[in-house]
Amino acid sequence: MPNPFEAVWNTLKTTIDNTDEPKSPLHVIEVGDCWKYLSLVEEFTRYEEVGLNTTTDDEVKEMLKDAIQLCESQIKRLSQFMKQEGIPLPEVTSSKPNSKPNEVPLGVKLTDDELANGVAFKLVTCMTQNAKAQADAIRSDLAILWLNFYSEWVEFGTTLKVLMRKRGWLKVPPYYYPPGGPH
Repeated sequence: MPNPFEAVWNTLKTTIDNTDEPKSPLHVIEVGDCWKYLSLVEEFTRYEEVGLNTTTDDEVKEMLKDAIQLCESQIKRLSQFMKQEGIPLPEVTSSKPNSKPNEVPLGVKLTDDELANGVAFKLVTCMTQNAKAQADAIRSDLAILWLNFYSEWVEFGTTLKVLMRKRGWLKVPPYYYPPGGPH
């Protein structure tokens, strides 16, 4: 399936690449956004690793592996950008060792519902941070990076929502019926 954002990215990137914008130094908020987001996604990856160590559900495992792959891709690209700009990388928690899900006591491990909703919550947190960082970005190369990360989360979130709806895990707020409106 073609990426629905590809045409938008190509147009946006072409427009930005065709400007002769001087490459200014990053400002402190751009640097802080990079540092904070890298820490956030690294910790998100640890959560997903814990999930892989506790679930036996094949669809949840696949979703967690997809999330880890997405996080690792973003970590690699953002770390490379930060190194090129001379931004020190944050210290993060080390990867979790593999364990057997059936050996984790029931009272300790998260349910598949809790794992999926935890991933959904972290996804929303990442998307919010991407939007904020993109709004803060003055430099076009960094703004494009944030927009790219955001679109990747949108795509992943769509498949996550399908899984959650299928399993009955999607948390839906109560419906709102305005006073005097039809029920």
